[in-house]
Amino acid sequence: MSQWLAKVIDRASTVKDSLSPVRQTALATLSEQSWPTRRTEAWRYTSLHEVAELELQQPSANANAEAPVIAGLNSIDLVFVDAQPVTDIAKLTLPAGVSINALNDADSQASRVFNQAKPSHHLFGLVNDVLAQQGLVVDVAAGAQVEQPIRIVNFVTDGVESHHRVLVNVGDNAKVTVIEHGAGNGHSMNTAYAEYVLGKESKLEHYRFAMHGENAIHMGGSHFKMGESSRLNSTIVGYGSRLTRIDTDVIHAAEHAFAKMNCIYLLAPKEHFDLHTTIEHAKPNGTSEENARGIVGDKAKAVFNGRIHIHRDAQKTLAELNNRNLLLSRGGQINTKPELEIYADDVQCAHGATVAEIAEKELYYLQTRGIPRSQALVMLNFGFVQELVNQMPNKALSEWLQPLLRERFSAMETK
Repeated sequence: MSQWLAKVIDRASTVKDSLSPVRQTALATLSEQSWPTRRTEAWRYTSLHEVAELELQQPSANANAEAPVIAGLNSIDLVFVDAQPVTDIAKLTLPAGVSINALNDADSQASRVFNQAKPSHHLFGLVNDVLAQQGLVVDVAAGAQVEQPIRIVNFVTDGVESHHRVLVNVGDNAKVTVIEHGAGNGHSMNTAYAEYVLGKESKLEHYRFAMHGENAIHMGGSHFKMGESSRLNSTIVGYGSRLTRIDTDVIHAAEHAFAKMNCIYLLAPKEHFDLHTTIEHAKPNGTSEENARGIVGDKAKAVFNGRIHIHRDAQKTLAELNNRNLLLSRGGQINTKPELEIYADDVQCAHGATVAEIAEKELYYLQTRGIPRSQALVMLNFGFVQELVNQMPNKALSEWLQPLLRERFSAMETK
């Protein structure tokens, strides 16, 4: 066990709130965990040396910040700094059928969702279980059709360790959009996990933007439990950093559920990004589509592990997984591992992965037309991820993201 994890366990023993019973279960599991090494399959390509001896201060409650302005979004904004709330929930005007409470509110009914969608094998998910005292519980009543997106922004600051949790319950026949946005610069460490429980015939449009600075350590995940005939459309956009690890799980817990997930990760030189996704088809007639595309800068390292698990009773399943990667130099590295584990015999499944270098002929062609090399790189990079950006249902978010991606591409160029 690392020095940092031992301190986490000691701190967790002092946390007392309405979630204490479930926290104690998580703490017991965490106490039995071995610290991952390169021999641990889930961490084979990601070293936790940066975390093992980490010492940072705990967050203060005096910070202030505002959510980024996005033209045309008209969202309900909830802002946190180092997991500490900035927004006064009591002053929000909420649509009919929506209730939002603080995680540490005794009346939040957090236990209805807490650990219902997130598997217990995620090490840093367990850390979040025992330490995250700040966050949100969002409840969307049955039949509610919520047009305003709910945007949850969590900024991280220099020198701070923080832990944040979001729990969302979407009732039967309800519809809602939720945006998770993490950002910040400086030497920091944060865990941010979100769980979504979808009722019968519900619809969730989900976004996760993990845009942390190059010196940040970010551990997080978004986890979904699908009800009968529910629909999920999720987009994940991640930057690299000193160390970023995102775990995502989609559990088809009832028949006729549909899940679509698009992932984009962009790594500047020397950054590290690790994305693990698991889709569990536990019931028949489920459909899942997953596309992940990554662009890796010089001496940066990306890890993608996408797993589709089709259980014995999950007949008539349709599942597809595709991972495509672009290396900007031969100094970049991508470890990709798409997996299919199938125990049913009446299914249609496919998976694939590609890794390619930037095409010098295409660069040369653009440069001979008077386009500077840096601009040509941006054009080629954007073309690689444009399809997934265009598939984002919320056009305000898509238009906001495009200039940010162009700026990011410029930072990724090999100098």
